[in-house]
Amino acid sequence: MTTTVRTPDDWPATEEHARAVQDELRRRVVLDETGPAPGTGRVTGVDVAYDDERGVVAAAAVVLDAATLDVVAEATAVGPVSFPYVPGLLAFRELPAVLAALEQLPGDPGLVVCDGYGLAHPRRFGLASHLGVLTGLPTVGVAKNPFVLTHADPDAPRGPDAPRGSWAPLLAGTEEVGRALRTRDGVKPVYVSVGHRTSLDSACAHTLALTPRFRLPETTRRADALCRRALREATA
Repeated sequence: MTTTVRTPDDWPATEEHARAVQDELRRRVVLDETGPAPGTGRVTGVDVAYDDERGVVAAAAVVLDAATLDVVAEATAVGPVSFPYVPGLLAFRELPAVLAALEQLPGDPGLVVCDGYGLAHPRRFGLASHLGVLTGLPTVGVAKNPFVLTHADPDAPRGPDAPRGSWAPLLAGTEEVGRALRTRDGVKPVYVSVGHRTSLDSACAHTLALTPRFRLPETTRRADALCRRALREATA
């Protein structure tokens, strides 16, 4: 199912307005819940793809059975890019399409896994946190690369041979805002952070449960493929 995205009338159009919205919504992030148990209920991946020449964005939401990782529902949304590219403010480009895709899903999406950041963000309010606050859903961010943050090598004494499950704190100064987590033996880590209504331990456990074969979570892999297909079809 694909829907057309309509940017809300009050959606920020300037960097100043977007940062003010971040400051307001960041205070609503819930950090004292553990979230659903890994391997139970449903878990949903969201991702977006762009055609910058045409100014089009496609979002996908793919719901998996958390125990089997089978797809149980999916939806896409396509529409105009709603905000210019500004590092640290990417949620304002992606969220209208992501929200439109989520709205098409039948039933509760459960935990939502974003291809991006939650607290591991320069302003401590990445896409996963923003989405969680707007929807009330538990969310986590699992990013491919760190964003202006530092970390030691997971299981540093073993270096590139570090096993699956090894991790190191992702630091902003001395504050732990996420973890660099190895999901495959000897493979570069992913970067996990809390979005909303979950804990960092739980976010890492979910990430490992969602990576039985590959470095990236199945939620991200499925949503990435689906949003790319939706974009190709929309711009053909």
